[in-house]
Amino acid sequence: MASSSSSPSSQRSNSHRFTVGYALTSKKTKSFMQPKLESYARNKGITFVPINHNKPLEEQGPFDAILHKIYGRDWREALEVFSKRHPDVIVLDPPEAIQHLRSRQSMLQGVANLNLCHQYGKVGIPKQLVVTGGSLSAPELVTRAGLKLPLVVKPLLADGTANSHALSIAYDVPCLSQLDPPFVVQEFIKHGGLLFKVYVMGDSLNVVRRPSLADICVGNSGAHGLIPFPRVSSASAPAEESYLDPQTAELPPQQLLDSLARELRQRLGLSLFNMDIIRAREKLNNYYVIDINYFPGYGKMPDYEIFFTEFLLRLSKKC
Repeated sequence: MASSSSSPSSQRSNSHRFTVGYALTSKKTKSFMQPKLESYARNKGITFVPINHNKPLEEQGPFDAILHKIYGRDWREALEVFSKRHPDVIVLDPPEAIQHLRSRQSMLQGVANLNLCHQYGKVGIPKQLVVTGGSLSAPELVTRAGLKLPLVVKPLLADGTANSHALSIAYDVPCLSQLDPPFVVQEFIKHGGLLFKVYVMGDSLNVVRRPSLADICVGNSGAHGLIPFPRVSSASAPAEESYLDPQTAELPPQQLLDSLARELRQRLGLSLFNMDIIRAREKLNNYYVIDINYFPGYGKMPDYEIFFTEFLLRLSKKC
C-alpha cells in the first residue's frame, strides 16, 4: 500500500507488520482494546496505534487501516478528507455508510427491501412506524397504521448514548401522547425471551444468545400505559440454557445467517456490525431483525480477539 504523498500517514514501513490506527471513545477503548487483543494481534504481525484527536491525521501514522467509532461532524469530515488523499488506507468503516445506522428509520430498510426468503427460513423486520411530530398525534398515526398492541417504543436516533437505548413497552395507544417525537414504534413479537446477537466481521460471523424481554400477553399481564424496560440484551452473560425453550433457543441456520450477512454487507457498505435477531415463537422459521449496530460490543463475544485478528489478517492480504 503506497501513496505519492510524503506525509507520515502515507509512508509505508518495509516491515511486514500491519498497522491499525484506532480512534475510539474512552469507553469503547476500554471495552475493545483489551490486553488479550493487542497481545494476540501483535503475535500475528498486527500493531494497534491510538490516534490523537488533537492532531491532524496527516501528521500521524503511517497506517494501513483506521478503525474508528467517534460521532461528530469534525471527525467525519477530517476522515473523509484523509481518505481521499490516501485511498490505499482501509477505513473501517466509511462515515457515510455508518450514518445509515444512526437512525432507526433507515437502519432496517436494507432488511425490509431484501425480503429474504430462504429454504431455511424467512427474514424480515417487525411492522413499525416512525413518529416525527407532524400535524397528527402519535395515537392517531398508530391507529391509522393498524399496529397491534403491545408496542415497543424506541428513540429514532441510535448514536450509542444512554438516551438512544431508552426503550419502553406501550400497552395502550393513548399513552403514546406522553412521548416527545421523534421515535419509532414496533409491534412486539413473541420470541421466548431470547434474541440472537449476530456479530459480523467482514465475511465471517459469530452468533451468541442473549436474554431479551419476556413474552407479553395483552389483557392478562395487568400492565397498562407506558413502561420502560432495561437493556436486558446488553448483558455479557449468555442466556441460561436451562430456562430456554429448546425450539426458540436453537441457533438460526448458518446458511440463512450467511446469506443475510452477505447481502447486508453489500447493501450497507459496512464490514463491522451486528444484528439483533429474534425468532417468532408462533412461526419458528420466521426471523426478525430488530436492531443493527455499527462496531458493536465485540469485547463481550467469546474469543473475540481471535475472530477480530483473523479479520484484520484477511484485510492485510488485500493490501
